Amino acid sequence: MDSSSNNDVIPSLGEEEECNDTMEPVEANSRSNTPTGSGQDRKRKRTSAVWSSFVIVGKNAQGKEHCKCKYCGKQYICEGTHGTDNMKRHIEFQCPEIMMHDPRQMLLKNNKSANMTVSNLKSQNEFRTIVAETIVLHDLPFSFVEWSGVRKMIGYCTDEFHMVSRNTAKTDVLSLYGIEKTKVKTLLEEAPGRICLTSDLWTSIATDGYMCLTAHFIDKNWVLQKKVLSFCFMPPPHDGVSLADKIKTLLCEWKIENRIFSIILDNASSNNSLVHNLKSHLNINKALLCDGEFLHIRCCAHIINLIVQDGLKEIDGVVHKVRESVKYARASQTRKQKFLKCIKRVHLDSKRGLRQDVPTIWNSTYLMLDSAIYYRLTWTSLELADSNYKHCPSESEWENVEKLCKFLRHFYDTTNLFSGTKYPTSNLYMPKVFITYLTLMQNLASDDPFFKAMSNQMYTKFNKCWFDFSTILAIAIILDPRYKMEFVMFVYERLYGAESKQLEEVKGKFFALFNEYVTSSTGRSTIRSSPPSYPSTSSGRQRVDDIDLVLLDFDNNINGDIVDIQRTQLDLYLEERRLERSIDLSILDFWKGNEPRYPELAAMTRDVLSVPISTVASESAFSMGGRVLDQFRSSLLPNVAETLVCSRDCILGN
Repeated sequence: MDSSSNNDVIPSLGEEEECNDTMEPVEANSRSNTPTGSGQDRKRKRTSAVWSSFVIVGKNAQGKEHCKCKYCGKQYICEGTHGTDNMKRHIEFQCPEIMMHDPRQMLLKNNKSANMTVSNLKSQNEFRTIVAETIVLHDLPFSFVEWSGVRKMIGYCTDEFHMVSRNTAKTDVLSLYGIEKTKVKTLLEEAPGRICLTSDLWTSIATDGYMCLTAHFIDKNWVLQKKVLSFCFMPPPHDGVSLADKIKTLLCEWKIENRIFSIILDNASSNNSLVHNLKSHLNINKALLCDGEFLHIRCCAHIINLIVQDGLKEIDGVVHKVRESVKYARASQTRKQKFLKCIKRVHLDSKRGLRQDVPTIWNSTYLMLDSAIYYRLTWTSLELADSNYKHCPSESEWENVEKLCKFLRHFYDTTNLFSGTKYPTSNLYMPKVFITYLTLMQNLASDDPFFKAMSNQMYTKFNKCWFDFSTILAIAIILDPRYKMEFVMFVYERLYGAESKQLEEVKGKFFALFNEYVTSSTGRSTIRSSPPSYPSTSSGRQRVDDIDLVLLDFDNNINGDIVDIQRTQLDLYLEERRLERSIDLSILDFWKGNEPRYPELAAMTRDVLSVPISTVASESAFSMGGRVLDQFRSSLLPNVAETLVCSRDCILGN
């Protein structure tokens, strides 16, 4: 069958050498395993894709070069005057091995009119997927696929794959997002518990607003999941009502509006109105636990940032000197060389380097101070060697910087701990915040006016934030088997005294929340607690006498029995000896193993431990930076920007 007659069925194979339809069988044994044609033939590059299915085996008895099929061993003349149509026809219609294993096998056309089998097509599709993932992961423009250097590199490495156009790359990225979005929807549907949200606003360099909504939940395997649901364009106004309406729309789109446990927000004034509107909407269908008592949680990392920033304002003088010193040493190549000479003079390691801070980001200020204090002797040496250097701190100021670094280290580590997304953080809040309280109280009692002024300012802010924290974070520590109720009692007694009303309030809300889970699982508990069933012996219609109505009171007591069973379940957990606080415990593994013992309590724990205590989780979809989109993303259409952000989060999560 002539290949040209099948153009309506099989796509064109591309330009090839002129064919010879005569099939000349050759001897199986060849004189040489190395082709020995003319120099012109040796230099000529074989570009046809059929050579992925054929191999050169040498010359026959007549001195003609021949090849054989890799699958069935059929041999053909393959000198330059014969072309490759015979071999193409063999692969398409005649090879018994190919037809037996894959009856759909045929030759297809790719974008460069080269030949490709079905298996190679699969490889090309996988290659395109990898290209799309590369664009997403490394923030590359779609034009990346058309860069001459990239195309040259791919061409050098292999001729099996062919780089796509920028429009095709964009289509592939959009398709990739569709696939990943479907996976996230499936993951949400299979999750047995409720879902926590974090939301924050972003701004492009063109001042366009975007809302990032992230879901946090623990899946059926007790693995903490974080998925960016949306990174959508948010037109003004950015008031509470508009933000709440946008979130409600997204919750309906993802079909999770009846499964929300909490939402974590920063301290923006509009967020109070947002929470009020969202709570009112969700309570219409009784979608929230305890009427939304635990819906709103403030971002703890944001609170720490406010506390530290207030404290640093009080000691700005010494921080300013260090900042100006670092700027001076890094201002020019000449000064850098002079600073390096001073480092060698005092025998310190130059590889550690200096860090320049961003004054509005306090952790960068801490890192700057930490790097500068290491070169304390170097600064003194630089002051002697360079008369233009005027900002060297005094000995007493360096001592204060050293104390400040130790003090800020606690806040730096706590912020990093609170911002984690691979492990539960709600159970980490109370111990760390209590240590922060003790640290501030210790500094307030100090005779050092430097630290006393700073700690006094920070303590004022700390007190305000402490009283605003959500009770759910106290409940979370009760569900940690290393702390339980004893730790809450320990902390509250030191803060408010024995038998404080604050402690009773936590206990009351803890039991109320647990009862919500008991109520929702009553049907399940009834099955678990019900006695064995027996076949009925009555053969007619059962008669109910008035006296039987009295026994209904006894039947109804089964509900009370269930509640007693569940109360016993809770008492059993609280009365068991707590684990050692110092052990390295995976709290998710603990509750996964104890779920059969405490089914309702484990269900509540699953939701409480999924609560993040920082909104910076959404920022992990980006490499670095704050809530301002870079120039590349700012130039994209909103749907493309959302595709890149959400896809990157999914790929990194996978």
